[in-house]
Amino acid sequence: MKKEMFEELLQSVKQGGAILRGEMRPSRTFKLGQPNVRSIRDHYGLSQPKFADMLGISVSTLRNWEQGRRKPEGAARILLLVAAKYPETVLEVVHQASQSAAKKSGRAYAAR
Repeated sequence: MKKEMFEELLQSVKQGGAILRGEMRPSRTFKLGQPNVRSIRDHYGLSQPKFADMLGISVSTLRNWEQGRRKPEGAARILLLVAAKYPETVLEVVHQASQSAAKKSGRAYAAR
């Protein structure tokens, strides 16, 4: 690694540490809104059990999100935002994953 690049990387690491310690403000931040879980599920036309199965979560978790008792966090929140914006892509991925799992287990794929 060239010395100039190393110095730039070192400076970035030092700035990151200062931001984490609260000594410096980040130059930019990103805020993603909370997804409306019920409207996303309604758009897919799925029942709570089927939508929960598609996302790989429990029905009780989905109900808590829809009723506002809890909010999706982390990867689940991002997945819901992607599911809202790109429903066809999500359905395609879920379908392919189901087919792959069925082939590995030796069973024929059955659409849900």
